[in-house]
Amino acid sequence: MIICRDIRKSYGHGHSTKQVLKGVNISVAPGERVGLLGRNGAGKSTLIKLIGGVEMPTSGKIIRNMSISWPLGFAGAFQGSLTGYDNTRFIARIYQREYAYVRDFVEEFTELDRQLKMPVKTYSSGMRARLAFALSLAIEFDCYLIDEIVLVGDQNFQRKCHVELFEKRSDRAMIVASHSPGYISDYCNKAVLLDSGHATTYTDVGQALELYERL
Repeated sequence: MIICRDIRKSYGHGHSTKQVLKGVNISVAPGERVGLLGRNGAGKSTLIKLIGGVEMPTSGKIIRNMSISWPLGFAGAFQGSLTGYDNTRFIARIYQREYAYVRDFVEEFTELDRQLKMPVKTYSSGMRARLAFALSLAIEFDCYLIDEIVLVGDQNFQRKCHVELFEKRSDRAMIVASHSPGYISDYCNKAVLLDSGHATTYTDVGQALELYERL
């Protein structure tokens, strides 16, 4: 179970403060697929980063009783001067996984070939996303965080992402932030609508989508 209790997040902006989340309360049970809906700037990506531990809330508490991925495609933890292989080795060591398995998965999934021997700072944003996505799937998690990044790459790569994530891991929990109503409708069984810093949970995804479209 993942439980967010009274989560508030503010950012300093010059001499002022912008409050993005104003007391968000949500929960995610094992196997649930929760869609995050909201306009640009509503706090979807912020909430995903907070749940994943990439950022800390200004106040409130996040209880994590499931293993949680970093946001798929997030490359902020990479050491740019290290190669793709070196970063892969580091992630495998952190999560206590066999390096050979993780390396082989990354090689097959990313299709980056010799680029994996190059420093990550030389990668394009798409290449970094491929590497981060592959590492997210090479390390098995109970809950996956998805922030539109599934759309990275060409159609073949997108199809590969779809199979690995939504077919082979159909029993996992997921938190999905997307601007696509069809995407949320197809893959989620619960929705959270973010508006003006507040969150409302809907078990009826269709109802949530109707309200989102009115916004």
